[in-house]
Amino acid sequence: MKHRIKPATRKSFITYAIMIAAFIFVEILVSTGNASNMFQGLLVPFCVYSISAAALNLTVGILGELSLGQAGFMCIGAYSSAIFSVCTKDTITQAWIRFPIAMLIGGIFAALFGVLIGIPVLRLRGDYLAIVTLAFGEIIKNVFAALYVGYDSNGLHFSLTSQGDLNLAPDGKMLINGALGISGTPKDSTFVIGFIVLMISLVILYNFTNSRTGRAVMSVRDNRIAAESIGLNITKYKLITFGLTAFLGGVAGALFSHNLSALQASKFDYNLSILILVFVVLGGIGNIRGSVIAAIVLTYIPEALRKAGSNLTNYRMLIYSIILIIMMIFTSNAKIRGFFTASFMRLKGIVFKNKSAVKEGE
Repeated sequence: MKHRIKPATRKSFITYAIMIAAFIFVEILVSTGNASNMFQGLLVPFCVYSISAAALNLTVGILGELSLGQAGFMCIGAYSSAIFSVCTKDTITQAWIRFPIAMLIGGIFAALFGVLIGIPVLRLRGDYLAIVTLAFGEIIKNVFAALYVGYDSNGLHFSLTSQGDLNLAPDGKMLINGALGISGTPKDSTFVIGFIVLMISLVILYNFTNSRTGRAVMSVRDNRIAAESIGLNITKYKLITFGLTAFLGGVAGALFSHNLSALQASKFDYNLSILILVFVVLGGIGNIRGSVIAAIVLTYIPEALRKAGSNLTNYRMLIYSIILIIMMIFTSNAKIRGFFTASFMRLKGIVFKNKSAVKEGE
């Protein structure tokens, strides 16, 4: 008796296959010298934005709540993991041990803040939730931008005014230097590590979505009153989803911080949250694979246009905006999607018909 593969399982396996094929293709390009320096420099950001966008799709697409605080969670994960790596790089010299711990710490701290913020915030819905989460991201960014942290033989020293107020001993070192951020973070992020983390994130997200908890979350999204009437704890499932989104956002932030020589809080402003939301919307709300593809394509296009030459530099953002509009029309219009789907199925039928004719002729 044949066991039929569930559509959800088939969909996740197709995503894994596409990601693995893309990874092999990129590795071949890099090893043969056919990848430009610009493209190689974008490989880790591809993974960072893909993880963050796929995680945000859990809240926006699966839970159905609009959150604009993803940059804040990335900031928490980036700073907490960078502090750990800077403090332990002389004692834990093996990067393959230190970096996974740093990413785990970044994810845990981000998830902790996600749950703490989610307890009061998730009572709100719609635009109100979006405004509050956006404010949370801005608060986190400004706190880290104003924070001075150092350590010496007497322990840690904190200040929100200036470096001089820390009163560090001669043997002291700075960890966070206000708006200048953190410097000296070991550059442990690589494309291979980023790809592995991305694949693990996709496995977590797909398994969560297809689990009993994921189905409960979707029932809350579809009809809150009906979900409550059958005894589902709405707050519980919202916090689980929000916490998982924050955890993966923190992991993405850790991957991001270990790809930079200097980490600054200004990189995690509201524009980053909006950009990640754009990836989610254009990739398809609730479509995890689409979020990853949109993140990669829309991260590459601006850099490719900038690299194209002086003639396109002045029109780079105009071209980028036109591409966004076209993608939005394509992803939101059911008739256009149906036309391309029907065309693909027709082409597929012609191909199989020709193959059958060839076999019969043999």
